[in-house]
Amino acid sequence: MKSERVLEIFKEITRVPRESGHEEQIVAYLQRFASSHSLQCKTDKAGNVLIVKEAAEGKEDVPVLVLQSHSDMVCEKNSGVEHDFSRDPIRYVIEDGWMIAKDTTLGADCGIGMAAALAALEDTAPTGRIESLFTVSEETGLDGANALEPEFISGKVLINLDSEDEGELFVGCAGGIDTTAEFYFKTKKLSPGTHLLKIQIFNGLGGHSGDDIDKGRCNAVQQLARFLYGELPYGIDLCSIGGGNKRNAIAREAEAVIAVPDPEATSSRFKTFGEVLRQEFALSDPGISVRLSDDTGNLHEAIEESVAYALIKSLFAAPHGVLAMSMDIPGLVETSTNLASVKMPSPGIIRIGTSQRSSVTSERQSAAAKVEACFALAGARVSHESEYPGWKPDMDSEVLKVCRASYRKLFSVEPVVRAIHAGLECGLFLDKWPDLDMISFGPTLRGVHAPGERLDLKSLDKFVALLDDVIMTYSGNSIKR
Repeated sequence: MKSERVLEIFKEITRVPRESGHEEQIVAYLQRFASSHSLQCKTDKAGNVLIVKEAAEGKEDVPVLVLQSHSDMVCEKNSGVEHDFSRDPIRYVIEDGWMIAKDTTLGADCGIGMAAALAALEDTAPTGRIESLFTVSEETGLDGANALEPEFISGKVLINLDSEDEGELFVGCAGGIDTTAEFYFKTKKLSPGTHLLKIQIFNGLGGHSGDDIDKGRCNAVQQLARFLYGELPYGIDLCSIGGGNKRNAIAREAEAVIAVPDPEATSSRFKTFGEVLRQEFALSDPGISVRLSDDTGNLHEAIEESVAYALIKSLFAAPHGVLAMSMDIPGLVETSTNLASVKMPSPGIIRIGTSQRSSVTSERQSAAAKVEACFALAGARVSHESEYPGWKPDMDSEVLKVCRASYRKLFSVEPVVRAIHAGLECGLFLDKWPDLDMISFGPTLRGVHAPGERLDLKSLDKFVALLDDVIMTYSGNSIKR
């Protein structure tokens, strides 16, 4: 298996729409791939696909390997960028050894894992049975993994290809739960003598709400609430508010339309606030910017004051970021929460989306309860959904021993073995198949879940070499090819 072929397949995948919940075209692509290579293929009701390469002659007794990746991607783009994820191919460039999508997400999470699994299937080397499993809607709640029937796979060794740091072998992950708060409101007339203004916070780095939650990046939704909270004594009307997008992405942008009695004073305070943000995030989020304009749309009413003030206060007070670090694994975030989004999906409703993660079930549930308490105190209706379990590390894992030995042999250095503060499907797999032996590794990705996502091509070479050697080791034929 060659990394050049893996990259070639990934480039094909970037031309196939595959937003979470809309994986029909990528499922069809996988089915065509199987048919063109005369491989067994089955698809379940959820849209999960399994493609099988049968064992070569003499390899029938080799342990069956499951290569697992998810087929959906997070679809994020910069404001003002014309891109329709339902039909347009991802636009990327190759610069300084990186493959980069500058204005959108790249989809290397987990498209590069898919490409590696497909390359392994078409490789002609004699191996044991390989089952490549492609799950749907991982990014929005692990829906595909949840829907898997126990008989869908037969392998007892699973290699998850959804990690983002080459040289690191992952043997554990956090579980998660989503929390939604909804405010219901009536409108009121604008206060006499007020002027409409649109305020925006934008150009944040954003990033993955698990991997990047400890990097101190600006959460645009919470910072917008911070400014609005400071304006409450001046008697503002809140007309509209919106920001953030996906649950598993840190909010990069947020905006509000407000009616104020003294627009020049508000403008001056907002300009000062922008300078404060630039100073506070100079190292962790240097591009963060603010904008104030009169482009307020056709708004003539405001959110009733009691609800608007309760919303602003609760958004500002809501926890966001790291809540606890692991006492067992140095440097590992144990528990966190992401204030992901605030939206007005229909008249009279404001919806806030958050996501909590922890490797400890009780701490994850406590974090969700803390978020619930914050918004419930403000009068919101709160619900929890999409809970999924974590994956407890097994340091005696056989596949871990094989991967460590392969890595040492190939690169003459010891790989890092650790857990990740992100949700992998492995926790759900362990619930369904308690005796499954699992590991996760991948090439180096940066900026996932945000525009500017990029893939380190040099790390891709090492990732493919490791996967190839592990497959060959299990097949009793380990050589550096």
